[in-house]
Amino acid sequence: MNEEIRDAARDLLSRLAADRSRREAIVSIASAEEAASFRGLAAPGAGRPVAAVIADAERIFARRVRMDHPRFYGFIPSPASPLSFIGEMLTSGYNAHAGSWMQSSGPAAIEQGLIAWLAERAGLPDGAGGLFVSGGSMANLTGLMLARDRMLPPEERHRGVAYVSTQTHSSVAKGLGVLGFLPGQIRKVAVDADRRLDVAALAAAVAADRDAGKLPFAVVASCGTTNTGSIDDLHAIADLAAHERLWLHVDGAYGASVALSGSRRALVDGLGRADSLSWDAHKWLFQTYGCGMVLVRDRMHLLESFATSAEYLQDAAAGDDTPNFWDYGVELTRPARAMKLWFTLQVMGERALGAAIDHGFMLAETLEAALRERPHWRIVSPAQLGIVTFRYEPPHHDAGALDRLNSAIARRMIDDNAAAPLTTRLDDAVVLRACTISPEATASDTRAMVAELDARARAIAGVR
Repeated sequence: MNEEIRDAARDLLSRLAADRSRREAIVSIASAEEAASFRGLAAPGAGRPVAAVIADAERIFARRVRMDHPRFYGFIPSPASPLSFIGEMLTSGYNAHAGSWMQSSGPAAIEQGLIAWLAERAGLPDGAGGLFVSGGSMANLTGLMLARDRMLPPEERHRGVAYVSTQTHSSVAKGLGVLGFLPGQIRKVAVDADRRLDVAALAAAVAADRDAGKLPFAVVASCGTTNTGSIDDLHAIADLAAHERLWLHVDGAYGASVALSGSRRALVDGLGRADSLSWDAHKWLFQTYGCGMVLVRDRMHLLESFATSAEYLQDAAAGDDTPNFWDYGVELTRPARAMKLWFTLQVMGERALGAAIDHGFMLAETLEAALRERPHWRIVSPAQLGIVTFRYEPPHHDAGALDRLNSAIARRMIDDNAAAPLTTRLDDAVVLRACTISPEATASDTRAMVAELDARARAIAGVR
């Protein structure tokens, strides 16, 4: 059996290493019949040969969106580095329990050191800390729990109010709900013309809530919004938060990676003023999924909120220099998530990783410039943090017709397997959106994609 497993694994790894072809469908969704067949495979029956089960698995995984394809632009994708894949193999193969120092002292030391390095790059002080988590949602939840515990006495939590913008990621409101806050305790603040949280409107909302007997306790700033890549004015929000005694959580799941950029780091100046910060390595640090980080200004706050004691854990006691990461967050059992990012960084080096981040900026700027050269394309939000939003607006179409037209353009591009931009809504209109952070894409790829996009748009709209 072991020999069978080794042979099957060797063959699978060879195919996975070659599975970076651009010929595959970018978007492939299971038909109703296929989905029914897959559901039928879910329950185990008699044992089967490993190779046969792998063949079924490959058939199942074929029905997916190729988020790592150079022409997938729809979400903030995960163009995972092959190095992260190798790091994931090492992590899974050794299967270390990364909850305690006793069980995983080697990976725990790497996690501790990598968190310190990331915190320094973000501008946080020496007392900062954090841990690796599953992603931005868990990182946001962790930071918001610290805000609740530090800023609101338990008996006053029903009066607490947290502030977000209309562009804040949905995971923030979800996390606040998990923590027991009602929708009325989450105040959505308007954004300015650049889709950044309006600081004057924030100040007015805080003052109004205080006058109404509420207890403002936290504000969430965005460093790289999902829709447009906008960055809130971190310094101005931090100044207001300090004046009003608000916890400042920065959702940097996407944009915090710019702290490692070779040429654009100044864009995220102010990250270091956060009390807590979310950061996803499986976005712009090119890791496979399940690799996020939460960083905090004072690591002791994590222990105060999450440390537990149980008699069955007594043999795994640790000290300040030998952390038990299960005392820093929600999870007791946790994988050594830091190891794949460590592996990638060790092989690539900091400079090459920064250049890969800068490449995403260049591609977005190339896309914007190519669109501006063609008639009837309007840039809705210019290139920022590797994201551009745009809309095809030929004459003699009302707003509703333009919405339908732009949705049809996105569908046609996907149906033709030309590229996969998706749509979002901005200013109550359907717009196309491209996130261009794949290191495998080139400027010529981007210009060719714009030409194909324009040809399909003109064909659908009947424009010569």
